[in-house]
Amino acid sequence: MRALALSTCLLLGACATADNRDPFERINRHIFEFNDAMDAGIIRPAAESWRATVPEPARRGIRNALNNLQEPVVFINNMLQFRLADAGTTLLRFSMNTTVGVLGVMDVATQAGHPQRLGDFGQTLYAAGFGDGPFLMLPLLGPSNVRDAIGGGVDSFIDPVGYAIGHAVPRTAATGVGIGRGVIQGIDLRAENIENLDALRADSLDYYARLRSIMQQRRDAQLGRTTEGGEGLMTLDDPGG
Repeated sequence: MRALALSTCLLLGACATADNRDPFERINRHIFEFNDAMDAGIIRPAAESWRATVPEPARRGIRNALNNLQEPVVFINNMLQFRLADAGTTLLRFSMNTTVGVLGVMDVATQAGHPQRLGDFGQTLYAAGFGDGPFLMLPLLGPSNVRDAIGGGVDSFIDPVGYAIGHAVPRTAATGVGIGRGVIQGIDLRAENIENLDALRADSLDYYARLRSIMQQRRDAQLGRTTEGGEGLMTLDDPGG
């Protein structure tokens, strides 16, 4: 694990001056075609069924609860970036929503004037000076880059909720819970973006290139970088799944 971490840091250091170019476009487009086929055959139908059978208030409650489970990871990354005020807000949010908000089903913290803060390990690496690295289209997970793909893996590894579940139930059950958590979150996100992605596809001469551009611009905004003529989608985070 330490050797992997060292090689990762060396890779990121080598990519520190890279921009958002797409040197792996050929293979990325093949992966995108796979994702698109999976979306048409499985993910979108599941999202449509989810939206048709689960009332919107229930979907919102599930979404809030899943977002609440991410707060410990956000807190860790806030601390790693020395964003102490954001870390305090994140801790307050987790405490309020877990207790008063009934395990996060109700986002009472936002209603009380404490909106959610951003914090992931890709952002932490960016704050430490690491560049994006080449654009990547990940199977099922959608658009990313080298730094953020590695960051997502680290976030999963350091997730305190995952560790707590792993100690509370057998390993097989814990793995099932983790997979189920990700699947529900992905399907709900896809359900929230059915019309957004339909409009994006209809308005695009090159759907892959348009989606790549939008996701890069959205990440720039999250990292505090500015872009000219930026565009974005209201809720889209993970179009691949």
